[in-house]
Amino acid sequence: MNINLTLIAQALSFALFILFTVKFVWPPLMKAIEERQKQIADGLAAGEQGKQQLEAAGKLAAEETAKARARAAEIVAHAEKRGQQMIEEAKTAAKAEGDRMLAGAKSEIHQELSSAKELLREQVAALVVSGAEKILQREINAQAHAELLNQLKREL
Repeated sequence: MNINLTLIAQALSFALFILFTVKFVWPPLMKAIEERQKQIADGLAAGEQGKQQLEAAGKLAAEETAKARARAAEIVAHAEKRGQQMIEEAKTAAKAEGDRMLAGAKSEIHQELSSAKELLREQVAALVVSGAEKILQREINAQAHAELLNQLKREL
């Protein structure tokens, strides 16, 4: 056997093996590798997209939290304003009631004062009449008149 023939047969067999491998084995392997690369790329893209969605959701949650806090602050401010308004209304009502009671008391005092003045007038008139009677019953004397007037002053 000749080494050259063996070498050529081995080279020819190797060439056929390479041709067979390139024709039938290599395409499915490349297809599987490409599919795997595509899956990996899709997984990485989905991960990146998920990360972006997570960030967007975090921002949205922060915005909603800020809106909720602002709304809560607005509700608290409205409640405080309403409370102040209710206090002012109560003060106004109490002042009106106090004014009404004061007016009633003043009216009552005025009536009592009028009746006291009227009673005083009656008493003064009675004293004046009594004093006049006493003056007329005595003789006309300046000193006696002064004494009677002083006595009337003390009685008043």
